[in-house]
Amino acid sequence: MRRAVVGKDAADKDRNFVTALARGLELLRCFGPSDEYLGNAELAKRTNIPRPTVSRMTATLTQLGYLRYAENIEKYRLGPGVLDLGYRYLASEGVRDIARPFMQELSDATDCLVAIGAPDGAAITYIQACQGSGPLVLRLSVGSRVPMGTSAAGRAFLAALAPAQREPHYQAIRAHDPDHWPEVERGLERAYKEYLKYGFCTSDGEWNRDVSGVAVPLILDNGAQVVPFNCGGSSLRLSRRILVENLGPRLKEVVEQVRQMVQGSEV
Repeated sequence: MRRAVVGKDAADKDRNFVTALARGLELLRCFGPSDEYLGNAELAKRTNIPRPTVSRMTATLTQLGYLRYAENIEKYRLGPGVLDLGYRYLASEGVRDIARPFMQELSDATDCLVAIGAPDGAAITYIQACQGSGPLVLRLSVGSRVPMGTSAAGRAFLAALAPAQREPHYQAIRAHDPDHWPEVERGLERAYKEYLKYGFCTSDGEWNRDVSGVAVPLILDNGAQVVPFNCGGSSLRLSRRILVENLGPRLKEVVEQVRQMVQGSEV
C-alpha cells in the first residue's frame, strides 16, 4: 500500500510541524501483523519518502530501540521501544486511575510502598506510587527507576512474558551491566520458578540490600499487555516469610480486583 507524502499539507499550514518526526512515525506505522519484517526499499515505496532518507531514519530508530535490524535478511522489525510506549500508554490512561484506591488501601494497611511500573530499557519506571505513613516506608515516587533484572517488579514483568518476548529485555539488561548478567540470569530463573509456584516474584535485598519487595503482574488481552504491581519496603521488617505469606497474597488480591475492574470497563 502506497501512502501519501508524509506531512506535506500539514507542514505547509503549520510552521511548528516537524516533518522529520512525522516521517519517522509514518515508518513505524508501516509495520503490522502481516508485515513483521520490512526493508528500506519497501518502506520508501509505502511512504513516498526517498530511500536515502528512509535509510537514515531506520538507522536512527534502530539506535533508539524502536526498530530491530535482522542482518540475515537485511530488514527491520519493531523493537522493544515501541512496546514500552504501549505499556506506558496503557498504564497511564487506564490501569493507573482504576488501581489507585486499591493500592492506597494496601499501602495504608501494610505501611509499604505500593507501585505500578512500566518497562524502561534495563529498568522499571514507577508510573503510580502510593505511600504508607510509617517511619520505615520506602520513599520512592513516580518516575523512580528500579533495575529490571533484580527488582521484584522487573522480575514479575519478565515472568509474565513468553520466552521469546523476554529476549529484547535481556539484551537491554546485558548491555547495561554485562559483568553481572550471569548472576542476574540465575536470579531470574529462580524468580520464574517462584512465579509458577506462588503467582508472584520477590526480591529480598537483591537490587538494594535495604529493600525487599514482592510483585504481581497484571496480565491483560491474553498476555498482550503486562503491568507489574509492586509492594515493598525496608528489609529490616519485611522478611521472606512476610513477603511470601502476607504481602504476596494480598497484592494478588489487589491485582485481581484491578483486572476485574479494567475488563469490566472495556465491556
